[in-house]
Amino acid sequence: MSKGAIRFILNDEEISLTDVKPDAMLLDWLRLERRLRGSKEGCAEGDCGACTVLVGRLMGDEIIYDSVTSCIRFVGSLHGTHVVTIEHLRGKDGILHPVQQAMVDHHGSQCGFCTPGFVMSLYGLWMRQPQPTQVAIEKALQGNLCRCTGYAPIIRAAKAISSYGAPEADPLRAERIAIKSKIIAIHDGSRVDIGEGPSRIIVPGSLDDFADVYAENPGATIVAGSTDVGLWVTKFMRAIGPVIFIGHLQELKAIKTSADAVQFFAGVSYSEALPVIGAHFPQLGELWSRIAGEQVRNMGTIGGNIANGSPIGDTPPPFIALGARLTLRKGVERREMALQDYFIAYGKQDRQPGEFVESVTLPLLPEGEKFAVYKISKRREEDISALCGAFRVSLDETGAVAAAKIAFGGMAATPKRASAVEATLVGKPWTLATIEAAMAVFEQDYQPISDMRASADYRLLTARNLLLRFFHETTGVSQRLKREVA
Repeated sequence: MSKGAIRFILNDEEISLTDVKPDAMLLDWLRLERRLRGSKEGCAEGDCGACTVLVGRLMGDEIIYDSVTSCIRFVGSLHGTHVVTIEHLRGKDGILHPVQQAMVDHHGSQCGFCTPGFVMSLYGLWMRQPQPTQVAIEKALQGNLCRCTGYAPIIRAAKAISSYGAPEADPLRAERIAIKSKIIAIHDGSRVDIGEGPSRIIVPGSLDDFADVYAENPGATIVAGSTDVGLWVTKFMRAIGPVIFIGHLQELKAIKTSADAVQFFAGVSYSEALPVIGAHFPQLGELWSRIAGEQVRNMGTIGGNIANGSPIGDTPPPFIALGARLTLRKGVERREMALQDYFIAYGKQDRQPGEFVESVTLPLLPEGEKFAVYKISKRREEDISALCGAFRVSLDETGAVAAAKIAFGGMAATPKRASAVEATLVGKPWTLATIEAAMAVFEQDYQPISDMRASADYRLLTARNLLLRFFHETTGVSQRLKREVA
């Protein structure tokens, strides 16, 4: 069945929209249509956090609230969600909410432009962790920028929130029991299909429904987290319709583990993947925390980072080094391939019309293998990679390199393995002399370009040095040097 309205809850009001443009953004709709102007536009690309709101969505039988940047969140993606804005926060008997009062008392606001975004990010954190550590606070605020306070007062406020009240006493908590039932009722398995031609919006009722509708409309734009497509609209003014929104499909949020692999379905967000990544691939932990900010990690998906084929995506290099395999689906048909074979050329992937990335499977790293990934960017956090290198080496019983997989992003038109470097390593002893010989052949694998993020010379030099760093870290040299300096 098909229905003709995007339905969601805004604060405490049920919304039903029958006339929505595919490129309509939540921030614009809030400010212009609803006159809710607490959320601000600072960057229009999901970087500054001034537009942060919470979006509650079904995850199993519970509603999970994520901080998101409304400047790149499409209205059409809100079907079956609960949107909470700064205007809806309140304390008991009309006083300020604990998050707001803590910000007042600890002088966490100066000019005030960014303050609503900080409050909403802290509200999301407080609901999850009433007594957060400083690391948790800093992580939650990675995607919020402030020019005035220097952040210290905001962090002090974040630590003090629970002294003003507990999440169990949050007035909004009582509402969520009723809201949950309303959201469950919206998710009745029906397809939403409104508009025509380039103005058409489709919200599939299930994964099978998505496969069918995409096979029938292969020219449609698929939107999961919108952290990439959102910028097509806000920065490049691209037309994206017709659009198929899939971020609500719980089948695409599955994570399956086995004795030798982990399978992530394409709709799993970075935040949802983090516990499993930390448990099974701890070497990816630092990289994961440097992927954008908390709001983007809550929205962006593993499948989207692969499917768009960007040469500077953060996940493809380590996934290639781990030997990842993709499952592609068209209708009821599926096929598998090695992730490294998916990327053909700049802007071109081995994906047929009507076919989509359904999942990616990562083999677990065998015991004793050496593996690391390094992200190089101008800013440590909230920045796109200038280059990202992943290194995996196994040694035989003599200490020689039995196998090597090295992959880079930002060094070519696609994420690409360093085949010549690998060949130079294999069969050689894992020594500094071997590493230095391999460093000399990077030019055979890569001819990087110069752009705003880095020059070609810098990229080549850094790639060589990352191999050297990997060697020192895996042989313990770097740790010995640290002890000697100390």
